[in-house]
Amino acid sequence: MELGQIGTAMVTPFAKNGAIDFDLTEKLIEHLIATGTDSLIVCGTTGESPTLNHVEKSAIVKYAVEIVRKRIPVIAGTGTFNTAESVKLTKQAEQLGADGVMLVTPYYNKPDQRGMVAHFAHIASETKLPILLYNIPGRSAVNMQAETVIELSKIHNIRAVKEASGSLDQMAAIINGTDAGFKVYSGDDALTLPLMAVGGDGVISVASHVVGLEMQQMIKAFQAGDITEAAKMHRILLPVFNAIFSAPNPVPVKYALNKLGIETGGVRMPLTDFGKESETFDAVWNAFKKHDMLLP
Repeated sequence: MELGQIGTAMVTPFAKNGAIDFDLTEKLIEHLIATGTDSLIVCGTTGESPTLNHVEKSAIVKYAVEIVRKRIPVIAGTGTFNTAESVKLTKQAEQLGADGVMLVTPYYNKPDQRGMVAHFAHIASETKLPILLYNIPGRSAVNMQAETVIELSKIHNIRAVKEASGSLDQMAAIINGTDAGFKVYSGDDALTLPLMAVGGDGVISVASHVVGLEMQQMIKAFQAGDITEAAKMHRILLPVFNAIFSAPNPVPVKYALNKLGIETGGVRMPLTDFGKESETFDAVWNAFKKHDMLLP
């Protein structure tokens, strides 16, 4: 699964009536491709997947595939806490032309590690698509341990993991225990550089909606061996990363996109748009823009 260094977990643009706005979606996709996104993840947490019904999810995947036209991979979020439902969504994504699927750890029913292996292995057996596992204990209430990821990596089409546990120790253990073809991505923007420093492959990002080029420059500096420059860029970007997660995702990033003139509309309830929190975000953003980060 060639996701590149930066996969963007794309927001879902909504019209004023709350429906998906496909015209805005096209503009957003073109913006992301132009600003450093190597692969596109749709219908994930950042895309407000809990509020999307099955028809909407299929429509977004279909539309993204049509607009992207194989320029970059399109990965569909098809994981749920229901194994049979996840299989159904995965098969739909395959039929619609997605290049891969992202499967989150089952949430709410809290399976143990043996249950996770059974869940993911069964879905993998029902599709030919490559699979990106997604571990996010803060939302799913369960942590998929390194040993479990290592075991699952032996299944031929489970090819990567988005690790949002926040534990570099766990990420390093996964890197150590999997073959060279298995990719480990950070699910936290702020851990992009630290993870790459211990052998990781990049990030499935939210901040790349607004600082994708800057993040690519940081990564390229690191890959070129200019550790001092990469570390400096990381420190400059860090307040932006933190601000992007200063309220429930994707509230801040949608605010930032709208502020930059890339309209994505608001969020669906039970989330609510920024209130006075926007003042703090604006201060961070204005401070960031004073830095001339991009390399010549």
